[in-house]
Amino acid sequence: MPLVVDGMAFFLALVLSLYGTPLARKAALRFNIVDRPDGRLKRQAEPVPYLGGLAVYLSFLITLAMTFDFSRAVLGLLLAGTIVVMLGLIDDFGVLTPGAKFAGQLVAVFVLIKSDIRIELSFLPYWAQVALTMIWMVGLINAFNIIDVMDGLAGGVAAVSAIFLFIAAVATADADAPVQMAALAGALLGFLFYNRHPARIYMGDAGSMFIGFLLGAVAMTLQYTHRSVIGLFAPVLILGVPIFDTFFVMVIRYLRGIPVFLGSPDHFALRLRRWALTVPQVVAWSCAASLVLGGAGLGVMWLPFNRAVMLVAAVTMLLLGAAVWLKRMDMTPQGTGRHHTREGTGGRAGDRTGVTHGR
Repeated sequence: MPLVVDGMAFFLALVLSLYGTPLARKAALRFNIVDRPDGRLKRQAEPVPYLGGLAVYLSFLITLAMTFDFSRAVLGLLLAGTIVVMLGLIDDFGVLTPGAKFAGQLVAVFVLIKSDIRIELSFLPYWAQVALTMIWMVGLINAFNIIDVMDGLAGGVAAVSAIFLFIAAVATADADAPVQMAALAGALLGFLFYNRHPARIYMGDAGSMFIGFLLGAVAMTLQYTHRSVIGLFAPVLILGVPIFDTFFVMVIRYLRGIPVFLGSPDHFALRLRRWALTVPQVVAWSCAASLVLGGAGLGVMWLPFNRAVMLVAAVTMLLLGAAVWLKRMDMTPQGTGRHHTREGTGGRAGDRTGVTHGR
């Protein structure tokens, strides 16, 4: 019976998103809520409307309202998520400073913790659990915001991550997370129908921050260590693609001597695009990487200790190798992305290969 409810939630959210996203696009165009090309980091051919994230959020919220019994924890999750969505909407209007944005994220995480949703590790004192929760949540909110640099990328990776968290939740007999992840996956797939390249609508900060918040929050509530303590790495692996991109961008900007929060074309997706892959190919490879990392995440939950350690070590080595390879790509305006061995194939005018909001 629970799987029937999960299936209903998935299809209801899918239908609501397919219906609601065009309405959000129409509203964004009417009120001129659009992302305009700037010739530097934003290279789409023409302004593209925001508010896709609002359609995802409303599809998710309405689905839960119709299929789910709200507990105190779930109400706290939805309240905190609503704060994040409102924060993102204000940011989409371009009137929010980075400091105010960060403060708003902390408020949302505080509401989450007040609802008893936090990282619970018995070997850590309460204050350390709260601090780790703050770091994890703010990191994930901004990780999905950072990865939203290409048509279909953030939504596709988030949908894959939601599916793996759904599997993990079902496997551990969690009461709330399966239907939440099913609803999120359905809402994202409906949105991706309009967000695939060339995108007719963007999710905006409201969407990217919300999905990062929701995935990060649900990932904290699941139990991963029924076989070994190495299972703690499961959520990091399942959400590994945005986490990898965040750390990769931070390290590259540090090595270049520029502020970590300054927008620059250092993301792994933009480097793959420069390497000569098309936008759909970059998204497909990114989703494939998320599938592999998600499988590894489930693996460390179920494998014995020694094999789980070997799996984590192997994945770590692969990611380090990928980071070194990506770093070697020439991202200067005159560079080719292939170490000057052939003519470059950087983003064309009609491609969304730039970073929005200076990410």
